[in-house]
Amino acid sequence: MFGRRGNRERREPVLGTPGFDGDLRLNADDRPTIPTAPLERERARNRKAPPKALPPPRVNRRRHDEWEEAEEADWEDEPRVARKGRSRRQDDERPRGTGRGGGRRRPPRRGLIGRLVYWGVVLGLWAAIGVVGLVFYEASQLPPIQNLAIPDRPPTVIIQGADGQAIATRGEMGGTNVPLRALPPYLPQAFVAIEDRRFYSHFGLDPLGLARAVVVNLTQGRLREGGSTLTQQLAKNLFLTQERTLSRKVQELILSIWLEAKYSKNEILELYMNRVYFGAGAYGVEAAAQRYFGVSARQVTLSQAAMLAGLVKSPSALAPTRNLEGAQARAEVVLGAMQEAGFITPEMRQTALARPATVAKAQGPDSYGYVADWVLEQVKTLVGPVTQDLVVQTTLDPALQSAADKALKDALAKSGKKLGVEQGALVVMDTGGGVRALVGGRSYEESQYNRAVTARRQPGSSFKPFVYLTAMERGLTPETVRADAPIQLKGWKPENFSREYRGAVDLKTALALSLNTVSVRLAMEVGPDEVAKTAHRLGINSKLEANASIALGTSEVSVLEMASAYAPFANGGVGVTPHIIERVRDKSGTILYAYAEAGRGMVMAPPHVAMMNRMMQEVLVTGTARRADLPGWPAAGKTGTSQDYRDAWFVGYTGRFVTSVWLGNDDSSPTRKAGGSGLPVDIWSQVMKAAHAGQPVVALPGTDSAAPVAGGQLPPGVVPEEPVVTGGPQRAPAAPRPSLDNWLLDKLFGNG
Repeated sequence: MFGRRGNRERREPVLGTPGFDGDLRLNADDRPTIPTAPLERERARNRKAPPKALPPPRVNRRRHDEWEEAEEADWEDEPRVARKGRSRRQDDERPRGTGRGGGRRRPPRRGLIGRLVYWGVVLGLWAAIGVVGLVFYEASQLPPIQNLAIPDRPPTVIIQGADGQAIATRGEMGGTNVPLRALPPYLPQAFVAIEDRRFYSHFGLDPLGLARAVVVNLTQGRLREGGSTLTQQLAKNLFLTQERTLSRKVQELILSIWLEAKYSKNEILELYMNRVYFGAGAYGVEAAAQRYFGVSARQVTLSQAAMLAGLVKSPSALAPTRNLEGAQARAEVVLGAMQEAGFITPEMRQTALARPATVAKAQGPDSYGYVADWVLEQVKTLVGPVTQDLVVQTTLDPALQSAADKALKDALAKSGKKLGVEQGALVVMDTGGGVRALVGGRSYEESQYNRAVTARRQPGSSFKPFVYLTAMERGLTPETVRADAPIQLKGWKPENFSREYRGAVDLKTALALSLNTVSVRLAMEVGPDEVAKTAHRLGINSKLEANASIALGTSEVSVLEMASAYAPFANGGVGVTPHIIERVRDKSGTILYAYAEAGRGMVMAPPHVAMMNRMMQEVLVTGTARRADLPGWPAAGKTGTSQDYRDAWFVGYTGRFVTSVWLGNDDSSPTRKAGGSGLPVDIWSQVMKAAHAGQPVVALPGTDSAAPVAGGQLPPGVVPEEPVVTGGPQRAPAAPRPSLDNWLLDKLFGNG
């Protein structure tokens, strides 16, 4: 009937006992007589003063037992809901770190070093996770590793002259692959010493080298050293771009490890030396040795090997063709590194320093660069994109090219400064349209702009033959007389150079003396549009403005166009297509392209050819080109000078060759009275002498016999010139010169 807890009895009513009908309320006798529960007193103290964390109070074991028993007694007496609420409040009120059984000791706080170590480990773990994630991401952006292969080297285009000798090379790779075993040992050692001394011991990434580079760059305050190994440089050259980004660097590292796993160290070094850029357009050690020293990489000396190894750091800035002193200074650094690495002895280093490498003299003129650039453009047009090694044979005569290059350079060096002329260009063409020599400027190294092919300039009076031919085709003859007198067209007053007028003159004399008024009258007589059609028919491709000033050569044309348009005068009236490529072959010898005569056919009737040749011969005999010097050869041509002496031309020809010469400035600024009858004629004479050496004399089409040029003996007085004059005050007609008096009297009263 009664339960028992501990050593005390507690009486409780038992419901359902027979005969029980008493009051269920408890009286004082039903509760044990005990003092105030120790737990309640403890709660009161806790509410007034929370317990301290250090240390928990020692509790008497006996008293603790009393607290437990009193708590259990209260627990039984309270309703269940109240017990749950109080238990929850007790848990909330219980100080953190304590429990029923008494307080527990709080862990001691970490010191500063401990916290640093802890957070360092945490951050290190997160950084490692980030790096791994970045590596996996960048690896996913690369092609599958199993599909990677060393790409074929870019194609090489070898350009040959008409004699089959190589004159230039174009393409991203200038040389053939050379096996490592075929090279002198000090050549690959030079690269290892200066670029990656631990090449044979690392796995594609050099941690020591990278750390050293970081320290140097941080202490110097700017980027002075890189930590890339030879393998990383090779990976970048083969598979990646040159951009400097974190993404590219991570991919470079991945590919470096792949290269190290797939290839031996010697294979990697061989690939590197045959692919790296050495400046001046040379890719690969063989191309660089040929470009700078004129020898194969198999034959370079120690000083040359040191210079080659030093170039890869900054190939464009250190190229010995433009910075020989810088390249030699860098070579000294390489020699020092080779001695430190034990590759060479101090004696070998001193010997190499005593004989530094120098640049070999070029085998041909630098104007071959203009030829090579134009040839490469033509190849892409003729055979499509260059995807394999090609050999291109041209119509170029190497000896004539050298003579043309020398003639232009000598003339500009001698008289260019005095005349205010900085540039020039010329084209030598055979009568079939084949280009035998082409010089696009005074120095290809200084300027690669091709003034012979690309530039367009006003031809001045050298355009007048197209005006006179149009007149001949409409019934006029060289003996036809027209007035040399002032003329005005809608406010425009073209004048002669001398501002003198000769009255009635025949067309042969008017062309020989380059009389502007007669040319304008003829153009207006036949129609400017008809003159433009004639010029286009003969070979001018540039746009021509069909107005009165076309008679004086105000529309711009190229040097190449003028040569091709004069060719029909030299060959009897057949139109030509200017060309320089004879055939294109692949590396196996298969012919991919061969030039075939375009078959433009006759563009000028033979009688008109004869008339034009007679008139233009007179230009070299009594006219503006009297200083032309080509002994024994009948020749013809026309000088030209544009307004304010901005352009000076002479286009002349024989029965074998046509040569077009231009002088001026790239910015079209006026020269110091450099006219077509002066320096251009001198250059033409020197080039044509070289072109005709050993050639049998050929008469001009339509002429009776060979009328040789006067041999350069000038008559007394100033050689006449013919700049275009578009306005200005008019002078009264001057008295005819004595040399013209007899001619005019004969024409008017005698043989007219």
